[in-house]
Amino acid sequence: MAKILVIEDEAAIRRVLVKILSEENDAYTVEEAEDGLVGIEKIKKEDYDLVLCDIKMPKMDGVEVLEAVKKIKPETPMVMISGHGDLDTAVNTMRLGAFDYISKPPDLNRLLNTVRIALDRKELVVENKMLKKKVSKKYEMIGESEAISHIKDMIEKVAATDARVLITGPNGTGKELVAHWLHEKSERAKGPLVEVNCAAIPSELIESELFGHVKGAFTSAVKDRAGKFEAANKGTIFLDEIGDMSLSAQAKVLRALQENKIQRVGNDKDIKVDVRVVAATNKNLKKEIEDGKFREDLYHRLAVILIKVPALNDRREDIPLLIDYFTKKIAEEQGTAKKSFSKKAIKLLQEYDWTGNIRELRNVVERLIILGENEVSEHDVKMFASK
Repeated sequence: MAKILVIEDEAAIRRVLVKILSEENDAYTVEEAEDGLVGIEKIKKEDYDLVLCDIKMPKMDGVEVLEAVKKIKPETPMVMISGHGDLDTAVNTMRLGAFDYISKPPDLNRLLNTVRIALDRKELVVENKMLKKKVSKKYEMIGESEAISHIKDMIEKVAATDARVLITGPNGTGKELVAHWLHEKSERAKGPLVEVNCAAIPSELIESELFGHVKGAFTSAVKDRAGKFEAANKGTIFLDEIGDMSLSAQAKVLRALQENKIQRVGNDKDIKVDVRVVAATNKNLKKEIEDGKFREDLYHRLAVILIKVPALNDRREDIPLLIDYFTKKIAEEQGTAKKSFSKKAIKLLQEYDWTGNIRELRNVVERLIILGENEVSEHDVKMFASK
């Protein structure tokens, strides 16, 4: 059922448009508004699949209506209705985001064809938005605890923006999952997500890794090479363990965030980059700042949004769900039947001290599945705990 709004100040033309559309398809629900102000109020209250809007109207002209709709309901396709003298304005509305325009008096075939195409496009936009809300199963965030629900809510609010995010939490808690969710639910999901483990790269190579280098910049630089920031253009760069980054590299990252420009090592030529930065650390960066190991100005640039991922010991109510998820996943990976855990086994695992967090839990579940019988028992867990 498609919902269409016709905004037209000339009553006769408005009636004709409503009649044509209503008779064309029983699935069209057509409403009308006699001027732009009434139309905007209707659009604020209802979701329309298509809006047909006259350009020349009193109180609020069609260009103003178009600009307002693009702010409040940007996904709504707008088809502009132009009189003979409005043709230049109608063409200009296409630059402002109108889907198309039709001339008065409207040609029946052109009108209906434009309406059909616009409605098909709206359906595709809605489907794409729904797909973006679904995240790859590889990066599912399992849990219903208050802490995890809060993180999921934050991701829903923040993902659609380009706000920089700093993710904190102990090793093994799933900080990289948060980064993947942020990327996959964002408008940048079509672009790359480039991951950089700052702790795994020697300090003397981190700048080359991030920003690239030119031939001859250092002994092993035998050819020009693009860095991770360039590779992440139009997408997201995930700087994992950023607390381990050298101060000189931090200064260059700060410049990249401030100016959206980078320089390859050995070259003073600026390269523009369009990158969203998501960073993560298991360190207390405020303590690192006090110790002179981390730049305070970079911290404030990165921590526009701060997401704290809790330790597994602080969300024990999620452990049964995680065990069930891991048993399914391991069974799929190994091509075996899914094993179950007894209630007493699960209770013992909930009481265990998970210093290695989710990563450790996954390893333990896999070990118990491999070594245990069809059902992992309390005895199996006790045997594991004694080792």
